[in-house]
Amino acid sequence: MINSIKAKAAISSADGKFSIKEIEVFPPKAGEVLVKIMAAGLCHTDYDSLSWKTPLILGHEGAGIVEAVGENVKSVKPGDKVILNWSMPCGCCFQCNTGNQNVCENNSPVTSGEQYNGFPLSGGHVPLERTLFNGEGMIRSFNLGTLSTHTVVKEEAVVKFDVEIPFASASIIGCGVVTGYGSAVNVAQVKPGSSVVVIGTGGVGLNVIQGARIAGADKIIAVDVNPSRLEMAKQFGATHIFQTPKEDVDLAEAKKHVFGLTEGRGADYAFECTAIPALGAAPLNLIRNAGMAIQVSGIDDTIPFDMKLFQFDKVYVNPLYGKCVPQIDFPILLNLYKKKSLLLDEMVTKTYALEELGLAFDDMHAGKIAKGVIVF
Repeated sequence: MINSIKAKAAISSADGKFSIKEIEVFPPKAGEVLVKIMAAGLCHTDYDSLSWKTPLILGHEGAGIVEAVGENVKSVKPGDKVILNWSMPCGCCFQCNTGNQNVCENNSPVTSGEQYNGFPLSGGHVPLERTLFNGEGMIRSFNLGTLSTHTVVKEEAVVKFDVEIPFASASIIGCGVVTGYGSAVNVAQVKPGSSVVVIGTGGVGLNVIQGARIAGADKIIAVDVNPSRLEMAKQFGATHIFQTPKEDVDLAEAKKHVFGLTEGRGADYAFECTAIPALGAAPLNLIRNAGMAIQVSGIDDTIPFDMKLFQFDKVYVNPLYGKCVPQIDFPILLNLYKKKSLLLDEMVTKTYALEELGLAFDDMHAGKIAKGVIVF
């Protein structure tokens, strides 16, 4: 049995700031895995977690190497390369038994009801004493805390891989890639020859575009306010781009553009990927009758809706995690990467040291990068 490890991690504080500190990580117990994190992807949720007013170890995308396993762990062994995920189905609750593992009632840090100082926990978290900071047990964001040189997680949180892929590229699969791709392929089930609109071309939006391209969509229309992000969108599969004015919150100009490209009826599918409350209803306004609108970004606000937007058989869906099951979908994504269909190396615009986390957040907010990754 290994002794505790002195590790380094990004830790948030109750006042909305973060610092890089030394922590102590203890060996895994039954059903747990100790992972040496090699790379951790960044997204807006990592920055948003600074406002959750609970000290925690940041990060929820990551890839690394298994250093030790606890009793009864069968899927991985020391030395295995793994991608981490926060959507860990328990396999026995009502939702898991009905095929909705992504909204597991017991393990999901989003849908479960367990709380610690106002922060959602679940059956997917390991006991707090497995990670200590100044002698106190620490919460790991989304039960992972990947902005740390080491983490202890449940066995269900890791998926082994053997494909030749840089750890930086593998790390982003665990949330942003699988959410975007899954929203297009698993949720919308985009059909070959169809038309797709993607509102917002950040990390998740770009992967919706990739999913739509892989599914065989004929027209993929990217809408954003940032011209450099729209250029990125073309690289990942957008066939048309439209730079919308910031002041046009109703996307009236974008609607003219979309309808002009779709014989005046609207797109078959539209995806909202900005997390801007004012755009929550926007995808409904861009689809045809009997089309599908998908709210990918997870808007939590109360927003008004014009019920006329729902008329004539339009469908509006707000999925979680692209309705993906990591043990099934991660291998699919890795195989698509191997075949050069899924672009991941190109999506990692810039890598940073852990001490450069503040700069990485600044670049993300400025729209300079598709995905930033912390490399240890």
